[in-house]
Amino acid sequence: MTDRLRIALAQLNPKVGDIAGNLALARQALSDAAAAKADILLLSELFLTGYFPDDLLFKPKFVDDAMQAARDLVADTAGTGVALILPTVWRDQTGLHNSVVVAENGEIIATRLKRELPNDDVFYERRYFVPGVLQEPVTIKGVSVGIPICEDIWHPWVCDHLVQRGAEILLCPNGSPYWTNKQHVRKELVRARVAEDRVPLLYLNQVGGQDELVFDGASFAIEPGDKLVFQGKSFATDFIVSDWVDGEDGWTCTNGHVTELTTTDEAPWLACVLGLRDYVHKNGFKQVVLGLSGGIDSAVVAAMAVDAFGAENVHTIMLPYRYTSEDSLKDAKDCATRLGVRYDIVSIGDPVDAALEQLAPVFGNRPADLAEENIQSRMRGVVLMAVSNKLGSMLLTTGNKSEMGVGYATIYGDMNGGYNPLKDMFKMEVYRLAAWRNAHVPGDCLGPAGEVIPQNIIAKAPSAELRPNQTDQDSLPPYPVLDAILTAMVEEEKSIAEIVALGHDEALVQRIERLLNIAEYKRRQAAPGPKLTPKAFGLGRKYPITNGYKDRTIG
Repeated sequence: MTDRLRIALAQLNPKVGDIAGNLALARQALSDAAAAKADILLLSELFLTGYFPDDLLFKPKFVDDAMQAARDLVADTAGTGVALILPTVWRDQTGLHNSVVVAENGEIIATRLKRELPNDDVFYERRYFVPGVLQEPVTIKGVSVGIPICEDIWHPWVCDHLVQRGAEILLCPNGSPYWTNKQHVRKELVRARVAEDRVPLLYLNQVGGQDELVFDGASFAIEPGDKLVFQGKSFATDFIVSDWVDGEDGWTCTNGHVTELTTTDEAPWLACVLGLRDYVHKNGFKQVVLGLSGGIDSAVVAAMAVDAFGAENVHTIMLPYRYTSEDSLKDAKDCATRLGVRYDIVSIGDPVDAALEQLAPVFGNRPADLAEENIQSRMRGVVLMAVSNKLGSMLLTTGNKSEMGVGYATIYGDMNGGYNPLKDMFKMEVYRLAAWRNAHVPGDCLGPAGEVIPQNIIAKAPSAELRPNQTDQDSLPPYPVLDAILTAMVEEEKSIAEIVALGHDEALVQRIERLLNIAEYKRRQAAPGPKLTPKAFGLGRKYPITNGYKDRTIG
């Protein structure tokens, strides 16, 4: 028995599928915990496989390798004095489980299985795992410890059962992705569990980008009395060591450090930068390239790329045609200069004109329309992909959620690219973040301070510049109106009648619904990007491409 515990939480950035790399991270954390004289080390959910490994879990050899890595790490605990709580996949006679292995002195002393398997939003764990029954606490260093796993704490009966069975403290490993206000949602959830069960709860989350998910870390602990006793870094790795003592009021923390959470203004920028950085690096790229048009979207993506990789690893290209304005040429160069990136100009005039000439017999006497405009966009895509192939840089695409919502993007043209940092960001949020970034250098970002996005880019009317004097509002309603309608339609799943009741024109709302529906095929082929909201296209909102439903309940 002991009345003191030193607990280490390893808030790390594992890579899905990289069992050897994740094992190396875990071994370093175990060494750090031993050096800190920690009694317990907690790793995040499914650490050795990374969260979430998807259909890799259907490969028996992958599961075998993960279990062997777990056994290897268990053996490493011998002589360290550290009790390891290792979240991992585990196969037994009942099937495959999302579990934790508890190890001490080189031996497994317990396994515990996740009870509540999430099967909504971005989670579909029931596809792979068998749920465990309600679990018992584990005695570690003479202390009864409850280990609910992530989703388990969203269901009060799991923690209640653990405490009723004697748990004095709860340690919860998580793979909880970021979206707007998620950090505060988690904290309110843990406050509720602690208030109900009257024992401390330590919440460990992983950090890093994994395809379209971004994990923000921000691990924390709350003890009875609604006391936040420590808070880890947001959007960065951390190694959090806290000391606990058992007294008349149960276990309390004696030395926790509270790091301020990122603000709601800063968090989306950091999420995009972290998601971009990890997607590029974890897929083996070192540099990125993008088309810099002189518009707001490409300017913001360029700034995010510089913050993620440094100016020396960002290549921007202006691809003018006859409709490209002098302002766009000037603004693009100004933005590139402020960011310090390589800036090239590659004219698409001759290849576009040659394509139009060759197509003239096929097009016949039909009047010019979107077909001719899209040749420009697709030629830009061809050039940018050629540079990507030749120089080995990942091509970034720059379409925002407003445009993708209504299909205001050219498939196989400006949609070309490996990753889109703005995929889940409405146009007005892009403007807001541009102004915010001009006033701040957030987190561990590598870009310069000051006004990196020229005011002229922020102030001017957005335009694809595919025909003379074109602006986006020739085809779309003003972005504040469009964003409000799409927010109601996509994020809130409101009916046309409900959206019209908010004060929007009925014909416009019906038009936007039609555009949203018919653009699904484009979105299905779009590059991945960081999920910032619950209803991100693709990962958070899955609609059929062939869709006969029309909301026509008005009148």
